[in-house]
Amino acid sequence: MTDPIVIMKQQVGKAAAEYIESNSIIGLGTGSTTAYAIEHIGKRLQSGSLKNIIGITTSFQAEVLAKKYNIPLSTLDMVDHIDIAIDGADEVDPRKNLIKGGGAAHTQEKIVDSLAKKFIVVVDGNKIVDSLGSTVPVPVEVIPKALTPVMEKLKELGGNPDLRMGIRKAGPIVTDQGNLIIDTKFDYIDDPKSLETIINNIPGVLDNGLFVGVANLILIGEIVDNIPVVREF
Repeated sequence: MTDPIVIMKQQVGKAAAEYIESNSIIGLGTGSTTAYAIEHIGKRLQSGSLKNIIGITTSFQAEVLAKKYNIPLSTLDMVDHIDIAIDGADEVDPRKNLIKGGGAAHTQEKIVDSLAKKFIVVVDGNKIVDSLGSTVPVPVEVIPKALTPVMEKLKELGGNPDLRMGIRKAGPIVTDQGNLIIDTKFDYIDDPKSLETIINNIPGVLDNGLFVGVANLILIGEIVDNIPVVREF
């Protein structure tokens, strides 16, 4: 029997993919739930219910998946707009602000998601929090030579920074841009917008995982009475 969690993620991804219209440029995000959206977009193209789509990927993972499902791709310097983007999140607060970057792709994700006319976030119910930073740290992408001074600045801001290390590999995680990730835990984030700006103004920081005022629609997958359901806000 298929895991209800897997079915739920599939349904959330499918629900997001149904928002895609023909003749549009779409941002393709990163993560396990978004992967199902990419798969369903590919199936819609194959069936003919969707035509003339161009994808803009946010990571190497998304690029590999898009090619697997025969979604035509382009790059940001070849398009003049993005109609809709689909991506996941690690936390979502009641104002639709996000923490992203668990997959170390938040810099490219923020570029693509912020450019989209409509940004749809796909998550499971445990990603919904009362305030950002409750369950996950804020990922900060930093150029390698600036690692130590940036970590000191993050401490001054009240954060507890920790260099993200690889799993089943020696050494730190390296982003698609060749940089490092500092996961920074804050006891409480009362003003995500200000913190996002302050962190990004630290010399050596490329971008951080706070996404404030970017998301338009949140699709939430949940298990109710052992049945996967999708709700939105």
